[in-house]
Amino acid sequence: MTSSGVGGPAAGEPATPAVRDALELPLLPASSHDDDSLLPDKVDSLMAQTGVSLFGHLLGASATVWLFVGHAPLPMLLGWGLLFLLVFSLRMLLRVRYRRAEAIAPEAARKWLRLWDLGALGSGAVWGLAAWMLYVHGDTAQRAALIVIGFSFSAASIAVLAPQFGTFLGFTSLILLPMLARIGTLGGDNWQLALVLALAFVMILSVGRVYRATFDSMVALKVRSAQLAAQLQREKAAAEAARREAETANRAKTQFFAAASHDLRQPLHAMGLFAEALRAKSRGDEEVTHLVNSINSSVDALEGLFSELLDITKIDTGGVEPQPQHFALRELFARIALQYEPTAFEKGLALRLRGHQQVVHADPVLVDRVVRNLVANAIRYTSEGGVLVGARRRGDRVLIQVWDSGSGIAPAEQQRIFDEFYQVPGSTPATAHERKGLGLGLSIVKRLAAMMDAPLALRSQRGRGSVFSISLPAGRTPRTLAGTPPAARVGLGVTLDHRRILVVEDEPAVREGLAVLLKGWGASVHAFENTAAAEAWAAAAVAAGPEALPDLLIVDFRLPEGTGVDALLTLRRTLARPDLPAIMVTGSTMTGHEADAHRHDFHLLLKPVVPNKLRAMIAFKLGLR
Repeated sequence: MTSSGVGGPAAGEPATPAVRDALELPLLPASSHDDDSLLPDKVDSLMAQTGVSLFGHLLGASATVWLFVGHAPLPMLLGWGLLFLLVFSLRMLLRVRYRRAEAIAPEAARKWLRLWDLGALGSGAVWGLAAWMLYVHGDTAQRAALIVIGFSFSAASIAVLAPQFGTFLGFTSLILLPMLARIGTLGGDNWQLALVLALAFVMILSVGRVYRATFDSMVALKVRSAQLAAQLQREKAAAEAARREAETANRAKTQFFAAASHDLRQPLHAMGLFAEALRAKSRGDEEVTHLVNSINSSVDALEGLFSELLDITKIDTGGVEPQPQHFALRELFARIALQYEPTAFEKGLALRLRGHQQVVHADPVLVDRVVRNLVANAIRYTSEGGVLVGARRRGDRVLIQVWDSGSGIAPAEQQRIFDEFYQVPGSTPATAHERKGLGLGLSIVKRLAAMMDAPLALRSQRGRGSVFSISLPAGRTPRTLAGTPPAARVGLGVTLDHRRILVVEDEPAVREGLAVLLKGWGASVHAFENTAAAEAWAAAAVAAGPEALPDLLIVDFRLPEGTGVDALLTLRRTLARPDLPAIMVTGSTMTGHEADAHRHDFHLLLKPVVPNKLRAMIAFKLGLR
């Protein structure tokens, strides 16, 4: 029978094998007697009650003998007493042997139950014989006592024997029918007493039937509860197995995206570097410049798509857990300026940041991702004017807002823009900077804001621009940041003449493209494919004197002989420059680079690196010296 109740799938839905098996419940027994699985428990319960029951029978027999001494013939009384003791002893022996037996299987339990039933019927027959033999020899007191004893044992047997209605009927009949027959044969007014006692007998049988039905219902509920508990355990195990499979699949999906992203970023990174080098080689050729701009825009667009896909995958697989801490916004704003000022400048926009002194209590990584998405979106869809990123205190919260002077968003679109894969239809063709992505950026912002319990709001007016706001709890100013001046603004026109840059990159195309690009900017470049070769050059540079030492390290994170962090530490140690500025370039986002960057004092760039971002980062690092 397939259950359609607890835990069942909705109509029309296919059930998984585990759930389908869990829902196949056996038919409940019509009564406890029909279920062999319950026999051991039943026999155990009967045997446990046998001691008390036999003690009651012994008291009743002692009272009967005492009452009828001097009234009934002594041989008759002794004979009945010996018969009682025989049945009593056999039942007591049965109980002792049962208690010494090993674990009882259902087949053996039926044998023990049959012997117990025979013992109960034997006791009933002994009491029925007492009524038939002794009733006529007693006076009113003895007869009343005999009636009370017989009916007391019959009534008391309801709780023990009613579930086995056949045994209950036999036991009570063996006690009471001989008594009723003897009273009825005495003549006179005794037939009226026999009639009353017969009605009492019928009442006992009726109560026994009701008790049996109630007991069977209780057993059925117990069996049903056990079945449901077993079903719940199976479904729980199936759900746990499904959860583990889903987590494994999600991890595999995330790892696949990360690996694919890393492998695809490598050639894109090299392509962007070669394109920028081509621009430097063909100054004044507008056609080549246009092609290079198109290539760089495509590389930038693909990098954004990879990041969006990886972000949404991490969120969906539960790989993102907020870790709030107190931090000032100055470092976040410095990174925003560093990354997006070149892009804004290229579009002729002004990027302004206000409120860097504010402190919030939130996950800095998630806040960084939210603000970056909002700023990137604002720059992408703003053609003139500028973008303002501001933070201001509002009670016990800090309101971070990103304003833009773009075309604005129609009221009908303002809720839909946070949906996955939705993009606002534009009235004008998208420029190179207004790439059509997957429509995931604002969806990621919404999810991350919800994770941090940070209300997200939008105000926009067509033709007037938009403002996105996120509210975060105010934080306490960290001691290490108190009194720290804002990060210095570094111009992008810093020349690399007379700057020596050491590059460690195992990918030949990327290494060659990076060397060509840096040399085009005026730098002196020493590029190596592994740490050992770079270390040998570094040792020679140390021997040659301070003028031969590099000003900057650019190291790929994934190298054949280890990580870029290992290479960085080795080179700094060889050069005796633990504070040597360094940039780590990587195509992977799955290895927790941020913690390493903070611990070992280097900055990260994610492949493919657009040349203007690389130039801005180099200028920033050299400006720190």
